[in-house]
Amino acid sequence: MQAGVSTACLYPQHLEEALYDLALNGITCTELFINADSDITRTRVHTLRTILDRYGMTCAAVHPFACPIEPIMLFSDYDRRVDDMIDYYRHYFEVMQQLGAAVFVLHGNLNTHPVSEELYCSRFLRLAEAGKEFGVTVAQENVSRCQSGSLHFLREMKRLLGDDARFVLDVKQAVRAGESPVNMLHLLGSHVCHVHISDHGEKGDCLQLGAGDFRIRSFLELLYANRPDCTVVLELYRSGFRGISDLVGGYRMLSYLMRGIEKQADGKGKQSNLL
Repeated sequence: MQAGVSTACLYPQHLEEALYDLALNGITCTELFINADSDITRTRVHTLRTILDRYGMTCAAVHPFACPIEPIMLFSDYDRRVDDMIDYYRHYFEVMQQLGAAVFVLHGNLNTHPVSEELYCSRFLRLAEAGKEFGVTVAQENVSRCQSGSLHFLREMKRLLGDDARFVLDVKQAVRAGESPVNMLHLLGSHVCHVHISDHGEKGDCLQLGAGDFRIRSFLELLYANRPDCTVVLELYRSGFRGISDLVGGYRMLSYLMRGIEKQADGKGKQSNLL
C-alpha cells in the first residue's frame, strides 16, 4: 500500500501550486484534482511532470472537475453525448499517461434520475475500454448523491462487469450514504484499487485522522489483505484542517500504520515458511 494526499485538500489553490506545496512538505504520492481545462494545457502538464520528477513523487490518480456533467453526458439517451464525453475524457487519459497516473476517478450518474444497472455498466465499460488504450484504469467512486452511493448498486456493478469492475472507496461518502466503509471493502474486495480516507465520528464525517472513531488500522489491515498494492490518499475539505502541517501529520500517520501492517504480514509469512 502507498499513502498520499489529494491536491483537492488545498482547493482553491492552483493545481501546480498545491502539488508544489505537497512536494515541499515531503508528500511522495498524490491524487491530482483537475479544477479546470486550463489546468492540463501542454505547458501546465509539463510543469506538473517537472514537480513530480524533481521531488520523486508519484501521481496515483486523477479526479476530473467535470463530474457534475457526467449524468447528462454519459447516461442520457442521446448517444452523441456519450461519444463526446468519452472523447473529452480521452484527453484526460492522455495527460494521465504523461504523468504516470493509473486511476481515473468517476462519479457517474445521480441517484435522482437513475438508469438501469445494465445501461450504467455498458456506458462504464465503454469509458473503461477507452482508458485501457492509455494504460488507465477507470474506477467508480462511491458518492452519496450518485447511484454509486448504494452498496447494492456497487455489488451489481461488480457482478455485471466482472474483472472490469474497479472502485474508488471514499470513506466519508460511504458514511454520508449510511453505508459502512468496512462492509463496502468486504464486499468489493480486490476490486477496490484506490481509497479516499478521512476520519468520522460525533464531530463530523470528514475529519482529520485520529479526530473521530474510525478504526483506521483495522480498515487498512483488511485493505492490505484484499489489495496490498492499493493507494490510500487523505482527502479533506479545506474547512476540515488548519494548515498543511495537519495534512503532513495525517500522511505520516497513514505511512506509519502501513509500514507496521506490511512488517506484520511479512513476519507472519516468514514464520509460516519455517513451519
